[in-house]
Amino acid sequence: MPIADLGDRKLHYIRRGEGAPLLLIQGMAGHHAIWGEPFLSLLEQHYDVLAFDHRGIGESDRADEPFTVAEMAQDAAKLMAAVGWDHAHVLGISMGGMVAQELAVRHRDRVRTLTLGCTYAGPDGGSLRAPGPLRMVEAMNTGDVAKILRAGYEANLSPAFRADESRFTRFTEVSLSVRVPSPVILLQFQAILQHDAVAGLRTLDVPTLVVHGTADEMILPVNGQHVASLVPDVRLETMDGVGHLFWWEQPERSAELVRGHAR
Repeated sequence: MPIADLGDRKLHYIRRGEGAPLLLIQGMAGHHAIWGEPFLSLLEQHYDVLAFDHRGIGESDRADEPFTVAEMAQDAAKLMAAVGWDHAHVLGISMGGMVAQELAVRHRDRVRTLTLGCTYAGPDGGSLRAPGPLRMVEAMNTGDVAKILRAGYEANLSPAFRADESRFTRFTEVSLSVRVPSPVILLQFQAILQHDAVAGLRTLDVPTLVVHGTADEMILPVNGQHVASLVPDVRLETMDGVGHLFWWEQPERSAELVRGHAR
């Protein structure tokens, strides 16, 4: 993986494909491999795709002090500049969707189109209460890696998708392929709790697509509706029976949604 020097820190990233620039921003405890090979291989046929590891994740620089979602958005803006991009289509999911919101609000000229997946805008109309995060916290408190992986699998993916138990093996392999320290996850969670982009989204003039699975137990579907109610130029796409990692469950449809919106 190449490394980008942002001045105050360094971030590792992957870059694949050719075409218009497309920045992918992962969620809490996520890393570049969580996008999954099916989804990335579909996107790289049409875009110059850049996916990175947030501060403290993988081979990116350590993160020992608290940070905000806005500061993570600044990381993303600096990364774009470091690779020579003036602007890009942006896809952010979950916490990455919050980062993408701040990126679009604070760096409007850098965002050509915005796709926000399974995410949350803020407390005024949104809610972070959901069964998935509680299940994951309980598993993390045990310190048992097997229990943590199983909890993450069940919280992030729908019962219909999990019916094929062989998929758990692939989820485990991908999840463990990049170092994700527990203290960094806690710092990310603290940043999420402070996130509030409601006012900024109300005046945002970026073409926006909101995607949310109806079986999402990490960030409930009501939040997708809330995000869509805030942005003036927006379309809401719901995926029936799909969980939090919608692009993992339906990579073809997810890629087509991104392509259609960017067009």
